[in-house]
Order: sequence, then C-alpha cells, then structure tokens
Amino acid sequence: MSALSLLILATAALCVGFGVLYLVARRLDNYGIVDVAWALAFSLLAGFYAMGGTGWLERRWLVAALAAGWSLRLGMHLLLRVASHHPVEDRRYVQLRRDWAGVFAPKMAGFFQLQALSVVFLGIVFLVPVQNPVPGWHGLEIAGVVLWLVAVGGEAVADAQLAAFKRDPANRGQVCTVGLWRYSRHPNYFFEWLVWVAFCLVALGSPWGWVTLAAPATLLYLLLRVTGIPLTEEQAVRSKGDAYRRYQQTTSTFFPWRPAKLPRPSLSP
Repeated sequence: MSALSLLILATAALCVGFGVLYLVARRLDNYGIVDVAWALAFSLLAGFYAMGGTGWLERRWLVAALAAGWSLRLGMHLLLRVASHHPVEDRRYVQLRRDWAGVFAPKMAGFFQLQALSVVFLGIVFLVPVQNPVPGWHGLEIAGVVLWLVAVGGEAVADAQLAAFKRDPANRGQVCTVGLWRYSRHPNYFFEWLVWVAFCLVALGSPWGWVTLAAPATLLYLLLRVTGIPLTEEQAVRSKGDAYRRYQQTTSTFFPWRPAKLPRPSLSP
C-alpha cells in the first residue's frame, strides 16, 4: 500500500477513534484518559504501517517493535496513574475546565481531535522506514536502536524513582530530588523526547528520512514551551511554593546536568 493511502486511512481511523473516546471521557467525566489513548495509539499506528508497508519485512517489524515497546510501557504507566486517581481528574484538565468555562464541551472535543492528528503527525517516523525496500541495516538504524534502549530505560527509571518518592509518607509535599531528578527537573520528559530522537535516527536511514526531523523538533517545542514543562512547573510552584523555587534555582530544567549551588545569603551590616 502506498504511503499516502496508509496516511489517509490512519488519519480517518484515529479521528473516529478519538471522537468515540471523547464520548467515553465525557460519560466518565474524566478526560485524563486521552493521555493513555495517545500513548497507546502509537503502537496501533506503527503496527498498521508495518502490515501495510511495502518495505523490507525485517525493518517493518523492527519499527513496529520499537513503537510498541515504548508505547505500551508509557500507556500502562499512565493508565495505572489515571486509575489510581479516578474519579479525581488530572490537575491539567481541572484547569482547562476553568479556562474553557462556558465552551468546555466543544473545545475539549476539538482537543481530542488534535491529539489524534498529533499521533498522525509524529507517526511519520514510522511511516517512512516501513516503505524502505533496501535489505540490510543502515548504521543510523543501529544507532537509533541503541539510543532507544537508553531512552526507554531512562524514562522507566525516572518514573519509578518519582513513584517510589511519592509512596513514602515522609515525602508528602516535598520536592523529589533523588536519582535522575537531582540532575533534571523533568528527566521523564527528557528521555521521552530522546525516544523520538531514536525513532528519527531509525527513519534517517531511509529515503526521505529527513522529513521525520520535524517530529522530535515539534515535540521538543511542545515540551519546553506549551503543554509539558510550563504547566507542570506552574502547578508545582502552586503546590510546593518556595521549596520548588529553590529546586528551580539549582536544577536544570530539561537536559540533565550537575546541580548548581544556591548563592550564599548576604550578611546585613
């Protein structure tokens, strides 16, 4: 099947699927399930592309396996988080209810459709390599697999460290600064982005692979400027106050780096 046909079918299916999901979320009165669906949708998309693609079979199934490994881990992690808090909704969606008061239903329906389209857009990293008929592994594909292992492992470790920190009652209301969280305020986001760099590396080994550079670039912008870090930081400052402000002063926002030291307070004469 041609790349265009695969793209059109995937777009239609995802838009319908996320439309139905919106109705389910509305009935549950909990819109956090869209995060779970977004993560899991990539495994379905990559599998669909792998089955319909015309490229070398081994490459097609490698792409599907990489996508599924990341997608299922993240999706199950988010599902457990949503289920453990239900019926309490994620604070981001509580804030959207306030921001979109009066027009919440149509705006949220549109938001769900944007999630579907974002899956299609980012999924270009899967579509390009599954159409590559050249047998054998490109060096960039091997590098992408190695980076994928590092990135998925790092994301899993960051999530586990944060979960363990939150489980300890002594840490209630405190800022997590253990493990990877000592070197980045958002190591989970960093490794999440690194996964997409890995997908892009795999795709760069195929013709037209350069177009997939848009995926990690867009995700980086969204994480740094739009839906990821800005909202998370805003909520953290509201809930943890000066403790989180001190954390901001000493710890890298995104890329892991050694912690800085707070300046010594000046002595009054």
